[in-house]
Amino acid sequence: MEDRERLIIAEIPSLRRYARALMGDIAGADDLVQDCLERSLTRRHLWLGRGSMRAWLFTILHNLHVNAVRAETRRPRLVPIEQSRDARVLPTQDHVVRLRQYAEALAQLPEEQRAVVLLVGLESMTYAEAAKILGVPIGTVMSRLSRGRERLRQLGHGPQSEIEFEAC
Repeated sequence: MEDRERLIIAEIPSLRRYARALMGDIAGADDLVQDCLERSLTRRHLWLGRGSMRAWLFTILHNLHVNAVRAETRRPRLVPIEQSRDARVLPTQDHVVRLRQYAEALAQLPEEQRAVVLLVGLESMTYAEAAKILGVPIGTVMSRLSRGRERLRQLGHGPQSEIEFEAC
């Protein structure tokens, strides 16, 4: 097995975690990671060894997600019956309920803010790494993170609330 392939394989758990948090849908997240891995393996020769393999993979994943979101906005929105509010049965475990509420609060954030909150908060990336992955200046990452955290606080799920981000 080639060294580049080993580096790619080592990042799969992080890619899956980020994709699941970003998508909110396990099947969709797995598809996104699969597309990312397919693209990275077929184009591994394009990674020149400069910089972080992790950042390169997260950039691919992020760009695939952004492209999918753009394509989805052009299609009519359908809500499966099992996801409708009337048919939903909430779990009895408090932590599961809080995590679901936090995921719903994350889903209410604009895409740009959610991506930064997940990269910095969930994946523990530096502002510089997040900026490189998202293709924006560090100042933009900082402002998006600040606005995203503030919005989560307003929704009752920010870092100062009873739900800590690390619990997700």
